[in-house]
Amino acid sequence: MTGLTHIGAAPAGPALTNHSGLTVSGQALTALRRFPDRVAFSWDGGALRYDATLDLIGRIQAVLVRRNLPVGGVVAILSDNSAESWCANIAAQALGLGVTWLHPKGSVADMIFQIRDCEAVCVIIDAVGHAKRADAIAADLSPDVVLLAIGAGDFAPDLIAAAHDHGSATARNLATADGLSMIHYTGGTTGQSKGAVRSHRTAAAFLVYTPLSDWELPARPRYLGIAPNSHAAGTFIIPTLIRGGQLHLERSFDVEKVLSVIERERINCTFVVPSQIYAMLGSPTLDGADLTSLELVMYGAAPMSPTRLEEALDRMGPVFSQGYGQTECLPVTSLKREDHDPARPDLLASCGFPVSSAEVRLLDDDGQEVAPGEAGEICIRSPAALDRYHNRPEQTAETLAGGWLHSGDIARKDERGYLTIIDRKKDLIISGGFNVYSREVEDALGSHEAVSVCAVIGMPDEKWGERVTAFVILRPEAAASSEALIAHVKALKGSVQAPKQVEFVSELPLTPLGKIDKKRLRASLKPA
Repeated sequence: MTGLTHIGAAPAGPALTNHSGLTVSGQALTALRRFPDRVAFSWDGGALRYDATLDLIGRIQAVLVRRNLPVGGVVAILSDNSAESWCANIAAQALGLGVTWLHPKGSVADMIFQIRDCEAVCVIIDAVGHAKRADAIAADLSPDVVLLAIGAGDFAPDLIAAAHDHGSATARNLATADGLSMIHYTGGTTGQSKGAVRSHRTAAAFLVYTPLSDWELPARPRYLGIAPNSHAAGTFIIPTLIRGGQLHLERSFDVEKVLSVIERERINCTFVVPSQIYAMLGSPTLDGADLTSLELVMYGAAPMSPTRLEEALDRMGPVFSQGYGQTECLPVTSLKREDHDPARPDLLASCGFPVSSAEVRLLDDDGQEVAPGEAGEICIRSPAALDRYHNRPEQTAETLAGGWLHSGDIARKDERGYLTIIDRKKDLIISGGFNVYSREVEDALGSHEAVSVCAVIGMPDEKWGERVTAFVILRPEAAASSEALIAHVKALKGSVQAPKQVEFVSELPLTPLGKIDKKRLRASLKPA
């Protein structure tokens, strides 16, 4: 019996009635069948049409079936942005397997932890960018874990070559709405990374429905993939295909290349993190680049300086839209293009208005909703929220206490319902008995003409309990003293929020997700 026969075989008995509800893999296969002659994916030197993408998924399924992977088992994928790795993802999910993506910029130790934690039955590694890491990962795997390569590599058989050798195969969707779809690991900025488990039912809201209804995608997207598809950027793939669009994938971020690709490929939408926008603003070729095709630059994953955002609007046009969410739920709020109004600087600091699929409240420590203008934790009810954390029942109960997903982000809400995040709950600074929210200090510092990027943390202090400490990158050829910056914040926010210490640095440490790594900042300074 061939692998293809296995894929098409119907389960015996009542299990046939279990295929109720939509699945992520089913949505992807349906979209690919609709526009067979269009280009689905392109990259430097190659392209893949919708029909060829569908065929590749079927071939990969045939190879995976021969490996006898158990339904409900987890496949871990390590890859830069590529059409082949996404096809492997959909092929696995459509066979009833769950998928977890390893962050391509993460450490080998973190990858090994994730593979062990999710109890992966198969690991697929892109040989083009990760052959060296593959050797270290392979050395740690138990013998019963299947290891495959995308591309030629000495560490494992080539999945794509085997798929092509197999011959044409029809892609099948055997997934169920309640079956495991994905385990998406948190960034670990406040502790050990946790696996957010999603069934196809919740993953469909996370990856398909809420992005389509609440993000301002063009009618026919020409999407540029530069942020890793392993995380938030991956949520643009299926919505783009549903709309018959094309995804141009880049394996890494190079600012000059990005600007040239936008012009050459007539890109009309992309997703970036704030640090990538800062890099564009610092490029000497930005003002001469043809960006007239751009309709949407969506940004997220980390806070953005309102001052730099205003500069981006001035130099790149009214194309920016913000999406706020987290691994546990995405999206939660959206700041639309029309909200990016320089005449409303309060909105430029906001993370936006709750999306149509989410009920959002700001709750205090007793679970009571706070008054408008007061600080409270963002708590969410949404079909896109995680089902649970993998093997962490106590943390699941804590995060989902009272029927709400507790985000850990502290925000204020204005009279219209727009939210402004002011800190992570665990990053709250208590100085001299007063609460200091780092985002408010960062925004005040960022409004100084000499400041390019900054980050604020609390450090232990005998006198104040915690002292407000700022790390600052100055703009090129700009100068400012620590005293001047402290006085600037004091004038805007008062003495309590003014930094007690300013450290000038040439760069800030970033997590693989592009967020400022405040744990490393704290470790870089000794307590007073």
